[in-house]
Amino acid sequence: MLERVLEPEVMDSAEEARDYDAMDHSHVNQLFVSDLLQLRSEINNALDVGSGTAQIPIELCRRHPTAHVIAIDMAEHMLRVGQANLEREKLTDRIELRLCDAKRMPFADRTFDVVMSNSIAHHIPEPFAVFAEMARFVKPGGVIFVRDLLRPSDDSALRGFVQKYAHDANAHQQKMFGDSLHAALTLEEVRALVTRLGFDGMTVKQTSDRHWTWTAFV
Repeated sequence: MLERVLEPEVMDSAEEARDYDAMDHSHVNQLFVSDLLQLRSEINNALDVGSGTAQIPIELCRRHPTAHVIAIDMAEHMLRVGQANLEREKLTDRIELRLCDAKRMPFADRTFDVVMSNSIAHHIPEPFAVFAEMARFVKPGGVIFVRDLLRPSDDSALRGFVQKYAHDANAHQQKMFGDSLHAALTLEEVRALVTRLGFDGMTVKQTSDRHWTWTAFV
């Protein structure tokens, strides 16, 4: 198994934000929202942790008529691009972007129907604090829905994923994807983290050749 090699916790340059937003995440984002809506059809208020340029909140609000989302990220440039995306989609009344640290979020306990996150864990050196925050904010009867990349077994597998899923991206985008795979957690590492929080480790499952998903009902 590859050793985990951390990438920056905050991707906060204009180039990174622009290139990230330009990559084709549409299939991954649509699948994320479809899977979430299968778990919970009624969503009044959701928290999106590590929202980047707000692509998933936008997809959720396109497909759910009443959802409102608070979307947080520590990268100011990502949120600037996200705000432009919200304005283009005319969703500024349903999605609120906030600049804050996922390890110390300023919300009251048991606030949200849904706490969701896509691809934040691999950015965090010690993701336990973020997972603990997520669990703190879910209302009774709510759901935690977290998905991220799986660390490949070796360099050859990593290069294969980059070629398979980012072959038409530019060199910087390919490097970002490869670095994210190298920084990702294994299934066993994620299960150990959620077990520390009192959840069954089997609530974390591999859900594609390159993703794990943690689904927990509170």
